[in-house]
Amino acid sequence: MLVHSRFARLLLQTVFLALFLPVFALPLLVVLAASFATRWSGALPSGATLAHYRDLAGGGALQALGTSVLTALAASVLALAAGTWAALAARRLPRRARRVVDALFVLPVAVPSVVVGLALLVAFSRPPLLLNGTPQIVVAAHAVLVTAFAHQSVAAALTRLDPACAEAAASLGARPAYVLWRVELPLLLPSLGAAAGLCFALSMGELSATMMLYPPDWLPLPVKIFAATDRGALFAGAALAVVLMAATLLALFGVSRIRNRSSCR
Repeated sequence: MLVHSRFARLLLQTVFLALFLPVFALPLLVVLAASFATRWSGALPSGATLAHYRDLAGGGALQALGTSVLTALAASVLALAAGTWAALAARRLPRRARRVVDALFVLPVAVPSVVVGLALLVAFSRPPLLLNGTPQIVVAAHAVLVTAFAHQSVAAALTRLDPACAEAAASLGARPAYVLWRVELPLLLPSLGAAAGLCFALSMGELSATMMLYPPDWLPLPVKIFAATDRGALFAGAALAVVLMAATLLALFGVSRIRNRSSCR
């Protein structure tokens, strides 16, 4: 640690907890408590019940969760493929050209996501590529919004990659494709795993662009949460939010395990 004094460490930990609990942990705990509540007459919800979770099975929540998972998986795969390809291709460009590529990938997250949704809605509203009203346009919107994070993660990992490994393989007669698949990509696996987890988590919680694009038969869970809270079903919406958080954390835990195993290898 950068701080060697025991008193200073305790002070920093106290300050961290004092900031973390009210800003990050307390809202999540309130949502969790609301998912088990029947009323909210005071500062916190009260009246314990499991009815909101029992109602999830018959209210289309599981189908919405499956839709969110499928959307996040497809968007993460597309974002990881595009971001990795762009980072690998741009590393040999001049510095100014690399900055242009970085700016192009960061642009979708530099503007409100609702603008990205509107842009896709206009771009794919007519043939020959008519995607409006299809699940594909939702996946495309999520992929556009999260590709920047995949690209930045892989690009940062490439700057830390020791070129001696690829040079040694090339000096032994390995072709560029072999060097890429058998030397560089295995070394990038931890960063690829982190990028995949981040893309998945961001896609699971995306709402603004999704609200503009989703068809009636492709309803992601964040839209269902918004609809429940918008009509006043606060506790049911809290239960849906807990399910969304649990599914996202479970997926991130699985990605973390895979990433740790790849790091050990």
